[in-house]
Formats: sequence, C-alpha cells, structure tokens
Amino acid sequence: MPTVLPRVTGSYLQPLLETAAARGVDARTLAQASGLAMPLDPLPESLAARDYIALLATGAELAMDPHFGLHVGERMRLGAYSVYGLILLACADFAQALEQTQRYEQLAHDLGRSRLEADAGSGLACYTWTSHFPDATRHLAESVFAGIRTFGSWLAGRPLAPRRLAFAHHSDADPAEYERVLGMVPAFGAEAHLACFDASLLAMPVPNADAGMYPVLQRHAERLLREREDERERHGIVAQVRAAVIRNLAHDRVRLASIAAELGLSSRTLQRKLADSGASFQQVLDAARYALAQDYLRQRGLSLADIAFLLGYQEQSAFTHAFREWSGLNPGAWRERALLA
Repeated sequence: MPTVLPRVTGSYLQPLLETAAARGVDARTLAQASGLAMPLDPLPESLAARDYIALLATGAELAMDPHFGLHVGERMRLGAYSVYGLILLACADFAQALEQTQRYEQLAHDLGRSRLEADAGSGLACYTWTSHFPDATRHLAESVFAGIRTFGSWLAGRPLAPRRLAFAHHSDADPAEYERVLGMVPAFGAEAHLACFDASLLAMPVPNADAGMYPVLQRHAERLLREREDERERHGIVAQVRAAVIRNLAHDRVRLASIAAELGLSSRTLQRKLADSGASFQQVLDAARYALAQDYLRQRGLSLADIAFLLGYQEQSAFTHAFREWSGLNPGAWRERALLA
C-alpha cells in the first residue's frame, strides 16, 4: 500500500525476535499470535510501527516475561540502529553522539523522538524520550531506555548509570530487575520518560572513535533523511485523504466526492493527485479501514456489528467479506488469535 506509515527497520526488530526465541517463542508463533499477515523469517526490511508494538506486547505475554521490554533493550547492538549506529561510533564525544541521536534515530524507527537538555545549575543533563504511541504497553519505553543504556555502556567501555530515571507509566514488576538492567530503580507515574545524568559525561570522548568516517556517514544519513522527506511529500495527499476518511467513516461520508469537497478539491483533481502519488481512493480507504479494524478487533467490548458500523459499512457481512480479502481470515478468527496472545 503506498500510504507512508510510521515504520521500524528490520534490524531494529531483530533484538525483539531474539528475546522471544530465548524464551521459547519462535518468530512464526509470535507473528501469528500478533495477527501479522507477513512472515518474520527471513527478517523483513521494515514493518509498520504498530505491528512492532503488537509484537512487543504479544512477546511479553507469550514469554510470560514481565520485563520483556527491558530484555529486548539488553539485546540492542550496533547493527540494530543501522546507519545511525555507525554515526555514533564516529562521534568525538557523547555530546555529539546524543545530538546525532536526536537527528538520526528516525532512520532506525518512527516510535518516538529524543530530546536532550543540560541544566548548568544542577550539573545534570536530562534525556527525554517522547513516544509517538502513548497507548503502547510499558514495554516500548522500557525497551528504548534499556537499549540506550546497553549501547551507551558498550560505547563508553564501562557501565553508565543515571542519577535519576523516571517513566510516565506504572509498573509492579520486580524492582531488582530494573536496577540490574537500567542501573537504578525508576520512579513511575512521572510526567515524561526521562533519564538524568552528570552533565560532565557529555564531554567524555567516545573510545576508539573513527572521526575520519563521520563526514562520510553524515552525508549518507542526510541523503537517507532527504529521501524519507521526499517520500512523505509525494504521499502528502494520501495522508490528507486517509485522515479525512478516518474522521468520516462512522458517519458514512467516505465517498470520493464528499472527501474531495472536505479537502477543497474536485473529485477529478483528487483522483489525479492520488494517482500522481501512486495511489487510488479505494486503496487509501481500504488501508484506513483495515488498520482501524485491527485496533477495534482487539477491543473486547466491540461486537462485529459495532465495528462494521464504525468502519462505515451498512451490513456486517460486507465488513466480513472485506476483512477476509485483506487478511485471509474472517474477523472473528482474527480476533480470536489476537486476544489469545
């Protein structure tokens, strides 16, 4: 489907699959239980961020591991971060490495974004990570912070411990495991996911940094960012149509003419703009319905009739037929698999 959706690279997915496998959950079982239509072996080049989040939650349940996110983060290695990881190896010090993280982490995933702020008064620097998916389980944020500490300690050549660590979510899991993996027991229920450390760490040189490779790697990373931006621009009209479709689905106002009018376009102009982006109105409509259907089916309180209505179908049978075309399963069977995970 041509719509540009948040993605995760296959290399970033690898630690999750390794963690599940170490606990007796193979990739095929994990994919099926998560409701994914695509195989995970061989490793895909990328997958939708929502699918990654589903795999993370399902992996924790199947593995019966309350610290699954931490254990995924523990397996993060250089290769998981793709080009962005190589850039960190070429940075002169940790200040530069964290600056590059803020710019280039999107080359590894679209799960959230980093921010670094130094406070001269307290002598602390605070790293904040804002998730793009606040409804995800706690395993997402915990995997990110465990990965940063694991990789950062490897980069430094010694264990790095925060002065303060906090998560926005709550957890009643074993505090000792948080201390082992993250270096301290976090505070929970905070306003943001953050880790604060001595600001003097920013000036610490990256051991064995290959500074001569930095300009080459940065040019490569900038080219990749430009390609991503170009892709977003090409599909800008697709994103606008998808958003309009989602707003109007439950009101049964998702015909080409009504969506075009909402966007201030004629039907013919909208069709032309979509065609220029390699899409059709029906493709965008189907993609939006399928993504929403998967979210709705994971909600036990919604009947199939309710979901059909929310997706703008007059009859439940029409929804059932469409969902079988998209996924190869009828919605009841897909829901049973997803909820058993």
